Amino acid sequence: MIVFRYLSREVLLTLSAVSAVLLVIIMSGRFIKYLAQAASGALDPGSLFLIMGFRLPGFLQLILPLGLFLGILLAYGRLYLESEMTVLSATGMSQQRLLGMTMVPAAFVALLVAWLSLSLAPQGANQFQLLLNKQDALTEFDTLVPGRFQSLSDGSRVTYTEELTNDRTNLSGVFISQKNLGQDAKDRSISVLVAEKGRQEVRPDGSRWLILDNGYRYDGNPGLADYRAIKYDTYGVLLPKPDASDEVTDRDAIPTLDLIGNKEPRAIAELQWRISLPLLVFIVTLIAVPLSRVNPRQGRFLKLLPAILLYMGYLTILISARGALEKGKLSPTLGLWWVHVLFLAIGLLLLYWEPLRLKLASRRSVKEMARG
Repeated sequence: MIVFRYLSREVLLTLSAVSAVLLVIIMSGRFIKYLAQAASGALDPGSLFLIMGFRLPGFLQLILPLGLFLGILLAYGRLYLESEMTVLSATGMSQQRLLGMTMVPAAFVALLVAWLSLSLAPQGANQFQLLLNKQDALTEFDTLVPGRFQSLSDGSRVTYTEELTNDRTNLSGVFISQKNLGQDAKDRSISVLVAEKGRQEVRPDGSRWLILDNGYRYDGNPGLADYRAIKYDTYGVLLPKPDASDEVTDRDAIPTLDLIGNKEPRAIAELQWRISLPLLVFIVTLIAVPLSRVNPRQGRFLKLLPAILLYMGYLTILISARGALEKGKLSPTLGLWWVHVLFLAIGLLLLYWEPLRLKLASRRSVKEMARG
């Protein structure tokens, strides 16, 4: 029991450290991406941390199996390097018994991954897509930042204001550039609006207008001398207000119960993928335990690169099989299960290879002695 607690603590501590590092790396990259979208006005800056929270379960369900795999390799590699595993082997600790002890923390991780994969990650993906739908329904006033040029409406409009009140109804120092994308080159003109101040008005019919005061409007084609300048006292611009959609089409956001019984290839592939992640935990544990055995004179990082390549091969083949299943190139019966069976066989081969090799070498030695 003392040995079991010691081994479990070493694995779980290393798992936590490795997973934390991987999570920071992945989330930092995604946060920079969303931050760039917020800077361009495509996202509300106030929703960035909410978006990252919704995406967190999806990141963890992929990070935890890799963290466990690396945790076993690093933790047990250190024990082999410091000859602690040699002492345990001398007291009767076989590879099979070590694997059995390691499967207990692995089962805990698998249950956590199953909860993330089957329940929490789809809910987070659902809320993430609903939030993006709301972001798509924002008007220019909802994302406008004073003192910054913002490209809106797929780049066809650029808006700038020097000052904007906290209630986002009044602004001053307004500049709006609108491209008119016609089929004819003559129709591809540019309209520029400048105004001292402006305000937002909501009409009784629900339409939203930007009312500009004391400004100019310039219309013309770049490179041609046909510009027209109009001075105005009051000018109204209709603000489009797309409806926020409640429709969720992302397959990652579909609840697991809705996938069960669905005969569509995409639904079958998604369901098998979600089930595959907890299975992945047990199989990579089976692979990691024998790969963690190293010679103290070689160092514990000798097998780290081959082990990572083997893990990446496992995940790559699994993703490729998922794509083939979505396209109907694989039967649902075969599905993703053959990938797990293949790497399960590899794990068993690695686990019993050393005892089998020693047994064959012993038989060979006995035969040579008999001949001599």
